[in-house]
Amino acid sequence: MNTLLIGKGDQQVHLNLKYANRHGLIAGATGTGKTVSLMSLAEGFSRQGVPVFITDVKGDISGLAMAGTSSEKLLQRAAQIGIEDYHNEANPVVLWDLAGVQGHPLRTTISEMGPTLLSRILELNDTQSGILDIVFQLADDQGLLLLDLDDLRAMLALVAEERKEVSAKYGLISAQSLAAIQRSVLGLERDGGKDFFGEPALQLDDLMRTNLQGRGIINLLAANKLILTPRLYSSFLLWLLSELFENLPEVGDPEKPKLVFFIDEAHLLFEGCPPSLLKRVEQIMRLIRSKGVGVYFCSQFPDDVPGEILGQLGNRIQHALRAYTPRDQKAVKTAAETFVPNPKLVVSEVISQLGVGEALVSMLADKGVPTMVERALIAPPRCRMGPATSEELHQVRAQSPIGGKYDHAINRESAYELLNQRRTGVATSNPTSTASDTANDGQTGQKAEEQGWFSELIFGNKRRQGLAETLSKQAARTVGSQLGKQILRGILGGILGKSSRR
Repeated sequence: MNTLLIGKGDQQVHLNLKYANRHGLIAGATGTGKTVSLMSLAEGFSRQGVPVFITDVKGDISGLAMAGTSSEKLLQRAAQIGIEDYHNEANPVVLWDLAGVQGHPLRTTISEMGPTLLSRILELNDTQSGILDIVFQLADDQGLLLLDLDDLRAMLALVAEERKEVSAKYGLISAQSLAAIQRSVLGLERDGGKDFFGEPALQLDDLMRTNLQGRGIINLLAANKLILTPRLYSSFLLWLLSELFENLPEVGDPEKPKLVFFIDEAHLLFEGCPPSLLKRVEQIMRLIRSKGVGVYFCSQFPDDVPGEILGQLGNRIQHALRAYTPRDQKAVKTAAETFVPNPKLVVSEVISQLGVGEALVSMLADKGVPTMVERALIAPPRCRMGPATSEELHQVRAQSPIGGKYDHAINRESAYELLNQRRTGVATSNPTSTASDTANDGQTGQKAEEQGWFSELIFGNKRRQGLAETLSKQAARTVGSQLGKQILRGILGGILGKSSRR
């Protein structure tokens, strides 16, 4: 049976890989060892051939890429837990960074993000969100690609220029709301959004790779700067989960997950989350497990995760909580109530007595039933329990199998370029066309004027008789009828370019 050794209490505690896609929670106060538990789980999945994605908020998970250092304490703990052939080793790691500084650039396009999540990043109200929906619809109707922030700005400028026409077709757009969206886009660019939106966009297959030895690749997202913009951080995570949900095929409950997703500082994902978006997250969490994806939240308190989602987290590792404040006491009570009771433990008391590296553990067993809570020593990881140096991370990135694919941005023709061409084409062609049309109109008018004068000279108008009528009357009066007719035909034939006929 494929299992991961989590730790040992009265007996060893294992995570059954068949139920690893039923999600999980790692919680505990700062300094109690939850980051080490995360690293131990991640490298355990990797050894079983399961790819992993982790957000590294504090920068201390990068040690997964480096082999650890043996110590008597670690060897003693490994022996106490019953870990066979424990030795230090590095893990296969690929580094990512939305800014492209500490890892490969991780990008998506404006279109793939969609108006709903983009509205959340931009912190738009309902009216402004509705206008952004119109902008996306207008781009679709005109066949314009929205790839980066330049494209979005170009579309907003187009709507501003043609606001009355767009409002008549799609709905009322106020200049004030449009200006507010443009200011929000400028703020997003300043916060690093310009690097995040563009191409080449992330392909999900590159997060679900194994190395030549069959070990799952650990994808590590450097989020220590990203965390300073919580909206962008949480919206990125929601986008990535949505992409996995919408694009991966149904697999039911596989023997092991296709991907395990660790979200550090999970409370940021839900703070300020509107009810409609929270409902979307809940739906994804319910259904994404059937795509073979397990999601593990890491946070200080269990109630950082909304109750609707907390109830779906079947695998639990709860480190110590200190009940110093009413908020802490409530969190302890919540944590105690989420475990299957163990007659040997009073969870509400033990949870504040746990030492560093100890945790209350409950995993899903046969048929997905959670086991009774156990007080356990957590298995130590084999990697370095601390951050890698910048030189080491540079070497890891240089050896990455996908660096050449994402490190260089691509800027293909999209809305920004096409709208600029449209404006430039109008500006350059109109003066020439106008000048040409004016010249042609002048020549045509001159010819018409000359023809009109000539016609009046020969045939006359309503006020005076023309030359032809004068000559014909004069000829008829001075000569005989037959001669007059001949003279008249000769004169008219010469004037009109026709030969006279007798």
